[in-house]
Amino acid sequence: MENIKRFNSFAEFYPYYLAEHSNSTCRRLHFVGTSLVIFIFALTVAKGAWLLLLALPLAGYSFAWIGHFFFEKNRPATFQHPFYSLLGDFAMYRDMILGRVAF
Repeated sequence: MENIKRFNSFAEFYPYYLAEHSNSTCRRLHFVGTSLVIFIFALTVAKGAWLLLLALPLAGYSFAWIGHFFFEKNRPATFQHPFYSLLGDFAMYRDMILGRVAF
């Protein structure tokens, strides 16, 4: 059984999350996936096409997991920390836009 790291807050988790995303190609793939998630969500709301919500996990996770498995060569944090990982993805997306995290 794998030893699961425990975090008491998102602020404690986020540096770990960023360390798990040190590869720039992995980060770029996350950025593409998160951009698609935001676009699909906006389109869903604008058109009222609620079935499009089913595409959100595929759009977000497919790019992220390709980044982890083929470039980062680690297991996505989603498997052990699903909620914090989702928050981390949006925080990293914001930080990439703001120039705090390199593309």
